[in-house]
Amino acid sequence: MKNRRPSTRDLRSPVGTEKRPVPAGNLRFPAGVPFVDLGLQHREIGASLAAAIKQVVEKGDFILGSQTGDFEKEFAAYLGVKHCVGVGTGSDALHLALRALGVGAGHEVIVPAMTFAATAFGVCHAGARPVFVDVSDQGCGLDPGRIEAALTRKTRAILPVHLYGFPAAMDAILDLARRKRLFVVEDACQAHGALYKGRRAGALGDAAAFSFFPSKNLGAMGDGGMVAASSDEAASRVRLLRNYGQPAKYVHESVGYNSRLDTVQSAILRLKLSRLDRWNAQRRRAAGLYRKLLASCPVTLPEPLEGTEPVYHVFTLLSERRDDLQAFLKAAGIGTGLHYDKPLHLQRCFQDMGHAPGDFPVAERVARQTLSLPMFPGITEEQVRAVATRIRRFFAVR
Repeated sequence: MKNRRPSTRDLRSPVGTEKRPVPAGNLRFPAGVPFVDLGLQHREIGASLAAAIKQVVEKGDFILGSQTGDFEKEFAAYLGVKHCVGVGTGSDALHLALRALGVGAGHEVIVPAMTFAATAFGVCHAGARPVFVDVSDQGCGLDPGRIEAALTRKTRAILPVHLYGFPAAMDAILDLARRKRLFVVEDACQAHGALYKGRRAGALGDAAAFSFFPSKNLGAMGDGGMVAASSDEAASRVRLLRNYGQPAKYVHESVGYNSRLDTVQSAILRLKLSRLDRWNAQRRRAAGLYRKLLASCPVTLPEPLEGTEPVYHVFTLLSERRDDLQAFLKAAGIGTGLHYDKPLHLQRCFQDMGHAPGDFPVAERVARQTLSLPMFPGITEEQVRAVATRIRRFFAVR
């Protein structure tokens, strides 16, 4: 169905298709707003999804089938990289990207103290040691000015995270990596389609990891991941490792893994990739409306770096009254999330590294204050206004 100009009575139009704002007085606020609504995109493409899955079922090539190879090529073209290799999860992608570059036992990798734990786990699974570095003031990525002090003779790579869909400060990171002869592996698991000075996140370093967890900007209907690589050697190494270390059936050159993006998920992701930019545009428009409506509230909103276009995997704010605000929104039926409420250096699994509270003060402050608001393709202006109105009410802002 072709897009039409929504009227002021069309309360369910996605933010991404609005031509002009609807006056708040004309809106009937919903009883609640979910944190994420995956059903919207799946209903939009339901018939095409069913046909794509049926095609795989009828062909029967469920593992490393033709759809997987096609999706790898299409995603590589979308990113502007030479190679993409599908793997089982985003976590596997981080691990295998590092291993493919020769990072392993006895090595150290720079990791932001504020990110999802899988970033650091990928380093550990490769046999290396994560070295934490504090993040920028608003918690959207590694602080480049703090990296060099953390480098040692054992450092082999820097692992910047495009957290929340915001590209990290890649120019400074890449410049430092070149001077110190270090690899750069991007964690782009939350940044499908994000732009850094005209280039896609995931196309800037030596390799990159993507996750296709269902709630991601480009999400499967199960688990899935991808390694993007600039070199033939690294891509070949990932292809070997993901499939039991086999260059040919029952010939094992390396101790490999069972980490393959299956053909059903590949078919689903091919279908969704063609809509990714449009869905990301809807996220950006919703984020713009949040920014406008929350401008007078005593909260801090993350600012994109100059020359970047984030894709708002989540929309976060920082508030000293985070816990009370979250409870207030929950009582109104509004879903929220915490990304993330404990930095990595204070997690029990890393207690043997000897860190203590206060070691990374910015990460700790962000963890105390961060709150993620509803954000998904198809979120309506009505829903965004409902969330913002309740936040303004909490802070008694008119």
